Amino acid sequence: MRTLYKGLLLLLFIIPASILAQESVSGNVTETNGMPIPGVNVIVKNSSRGAVTDFDGNYTVNNVQKNDTLVYSYIGFSTKEIVFVNQSTINVILEEDSSSLEEVVVVGYGSTAKKDLTGAVDQLSTKDFNKGQNNTASQLITGKIAGVNVTSGGGAPGEGSSITIRGLGSLSLNNSPLYVIDGLPISNDAVGGSRNPLDFMNPNDIESITVLKDASATAIYGSRAANGVILITSKKGKGLDFKFNYSASTTLYSPTDYVDVLDGNQFRSLVNSVGDSDDISRLGTANTNWQDLIYQDAFGTEHNFSTTGNIGGFMPVRASVGYSDQDGILKNDNFTRTTASVNLKPSFLEDHLKVEVNARGMYNENTFGNRDAIGASVDYDPTQSVYDPTSPYSDYYAWLTYNPAEDTYSQYTLAATNPVALINEKDDTAEVRRLIGNAKVDYQLHFFPDLTATVNIGLDKTNSHGRTIVSENMPSSQLDWNGSYNSYTNDATNQLFDAYLTYKKDIDKHSLTAVAGYSYQSFENDNYSYDSEAEEEGNEYEFIDKWKSVLLSYFGRLNYNFDDRYLVTASLRADASSKLNPDDRWGYFPSAAVAWNINNEDFFQSKVINQLKLRVGYGEIGNVNGLGDYEFLTRYTRSRTNANYQLGNTFVQTYRPEAINENLKWEIGKTFNAGIDYALFNSRISGSVNAYINKTQDLISYVTVSPFTNFSNGINANIGDMENKGIEFAVNFIPVQTEDFTWSIGYNIAYNDNEITNLPDQVETGGITGGTGNNIQLHKEGYSPYSYWVYKQVYDENNKPIEGAYVDRNGDNIINDDDKYLAEDPYADITMGLNTNLNYKNWDLAIVSRASLGNYNYNNMASAKSYELRATENGILTNLHADYYNSSFQNLTDTNLQSDYYIQDASFFKLDNITLGYTINKVFSESSNLRIYGSAQNVLTITDYDGLDPEISGGIDNNFYPRPRLYSIGINLNF
Repeated sequence: MRTLYKGLLLLLFIIPASILAQESVSGNVTETNGMPIPGVNVIVKNSSRGAVTDFDGNYTVNNVQKNDTLVYSYIGFSTKEIVFVNQSTINVILEEDSSSLEEVVVVGYGSTAKKDLTGAVDQLSTKDFNKGQNNTASQLITGKIAGVNVTSGGGAPGEGSSITIRGLGSLSLNNSPLYVIDGLPISNDAVGGSRNPLDFMNPNDIESITVLKDASATAIYGSRAANGVILITSKKGKGLDFKFNYSASTTLYSPTDYVDVLDGNQFRSLVNSVGDSDDISRLGTANTNWQDLIYQDAFGTEHNFSTTGNIGGFMPVRASVGYSDQDGILKNDNFTRTTASVNLKPSFLEDHLKVEVNARGMYNENTFGNRDAIGASVDYDPTQSVYDPTSPYSDYYAWLTYNPAEDTYSQYTLAATNPVALINEKDDTAEVRRLIGNAKVDYQLHFFPDLTATVNIGLDKTNSHGRTIVSENMPSSQLDWNGSYNSYTNDATNQLFDAYLTYKKDIDKHSLTAVAGYSYQSFENDNYSYDSEAEEEGNEYEFIDKWKSVLLSYFGRLNYNFDDRYLVTASLRADASSKLNPDDRWGYFPSAAVAWNINNEDFFQSKVINQLKLRVGYGEIGNVNGLGDYEFLTRYTRSRTNANYQLGNTFVQTYRPEAINENLKWEIGKTFNAGIDYALFNSRISGSVNAYINKTQDLISYVTVSPFTNFSNGINANIGDMENKGIEFAVNFIPVQTEDFTWSIGYNIAYNDNEITNLPDQVETGGITGGTGNNIQLHKEGYSPYSYWVYKQVYDENNKPIEGAYVDRNGDNIINDDDKYLAEDPYADITMGLNTNLNYKNWDLAIVSRASLGNYNYNNMASAKSYELRATENGILTNLHADYYNSSFQNLTDTNLQSDYYIQDASFFKLDNITLGYTINKVFSESSNLRIYGSAQNVLTITDYDGLDPEISGGIDNNFYPRPRLYSIGINLNF
């Protein structure tokens, strides 16, 4: 008991002592110029105790104990920590954190600090990328950069995307940007058997993506940069100790909607009302949803493992392997990819000699679902069952016709094929192997350290092998049908050699960087294909296609910086392309840009504005991307083996000349850009504004020529001009940032107007289903490219279209092509991206959305499949698109197909991604952590468009592979 009393007495003394040891501390927080900083978080480290500075920068923190650490943090300033040793007052000066402005941005043949950029350049790194399930690099930046539009080709696994930067720059050439992977420009063309030219790149290996948008930034890459440049930098080795990362995810892909067609009962009612007795007798008793039979809920898995560290203290290294297996929502569709990469960055001779080796390999297995089933599932009679025991095609129901001469049945020539048979009886597979790598050596001369010599050697080697096997059980109109076999091999080789010198010199307030170099790049393709049916028919059945093109270049760039206030960039590139004749082969592409950092001027004093930079730039770029090879030379094509010329008793295979144009020359794009970079309120608000005009001259397009003037009725020729102009605005905003909670918002909006300013002859384009040789789009001077060329539909008093009634626009009482007009185009006038990220303690939430305004689609699914006669014509039954109930059109005519009734506003808002994650720290050790997340993609689409999906590349909606909704769960472990 005595011991207990002593203990209680001691406790009574200890408690007041501990209370008395807790004190208060006050103070003031200012900038280096003495201005107070309101809103600074003052937190006792590893506790929830703290305060926030008031408008005058004052604070008071209670219950502070000796040896506690006070943490002072505020966005835009470096965090400071101070140990409390019973001071009653602690005044703190926070220094601006210029790390974001000092961030290194990769540009052509070098890098620069973000604050020194003079062109329109945007860079996203791993922290900025879209979350969730991303199979390709393009998905990482969708909706994140103003003026950069990423549109996937559809919902197939591994499907490629079309990327346009600031609209279209050409009518017939490639409008895709140039992709540069770790300094190696790659080809934009996917080989046979590949879904996507970027599918070799595992997104988990990407550190940053830089987009060069204006010609002053892209001209250093010359002709291949006509549509902008996307620089992809892979993750590199860092640190001394080896660290490891493992990530895995499982994803459910679910169809969201089907094309709206008549169901079995609706179709049966229609045939009973409009068909004759023979038509009615053909009706079945089933109610088959053919679309439901070809689509499925699909699953995918992904695993990635990487390690980064240092070997011997002088060789940073990173290595990774990845595996993904994804089924498509179209049955029998699968994409499997195995990747491996390694990066080495050793340095020697006291860092005078630096070597970087990048190598990555990809093995891809594709099983392509038969996309013919997409259209067939819309067409096929919903009253028929999948199987018919009397069918000669393995019991698949088919529309049959009797052939008395052979006493056999075959599928009726004009009938659609059973969609289930199309899925099951065609095996289309391919394997793709790709190796891409480069070795770059930088040597800073010992005797002249201001000069660095660089050599970069790269190789991009792709091989593919595919085959398509169609079973004899596939319904066919061919009388002697016994199946078919087709195969192909493609070999593509891209080789690069770059050599350049970089001179850097700083003298007082002057900084100069100059680059001069030489580049050689060659592209070779060796393609072979085999066709078993052609062999059986006695036709030519083996095809060989070999070609090579070369790009030879000289380039130079000069950067001048005076006192971080005035910046000047000038570049010149000379390109020679083997695609053009020797007299017009060389193109010269200059650029110049200036920038003014107003915030660094002595006279500029602002409590609000932290950065204000004005930029103006001009540049010229050429384009022959996508142009065929040797079109300036006389080329010969041999005739088919069944079209030989008879000389006596001998049949001789002939050769005919191809069309030739000796006068083809470069398309030239001339771009003027003016921009502002800004940061406000200690960089809690930052972004950029850009305005641009891009004029393309000497457009290359396919044009008709007079008879007997060439070996064809059409050739590629330089025929016109086009103009793009627009405005872009981007802002990043951090409304809340505390020790436990951060909320950031990113928003961008871009306006683009695209107009053909000179075109002597209008050019039809945009082929559609229905009729023969119909086009729905037109290139015409004074209008946007690919504008819809249509008749003005007349409506009745109930706003229902009157079939065959169109506005006589020229008043001649005749409805013909002269009454057509150009109505809208498929490209958006305004695009927007909105994303937000919230982090609360260990929780993180990311939401990404997009909007597109002013884009229009031609609903070819409705126009070609919603007329009444279709149900019973040709002695078979064919389903109708449900738009029949709106139009009540009876017949398929060219004028019906070209009615503006089918031009529909396809503006949309899409909620692309919602990802919620939770991070568990110290899983195995102090430095290890585990993040668990769930994600939903393609969450919501708001649109007035009547079709399956408003986001259609090119604007013609026909047999589109639906985009699924994705639900993913995954983990990311660092240890």
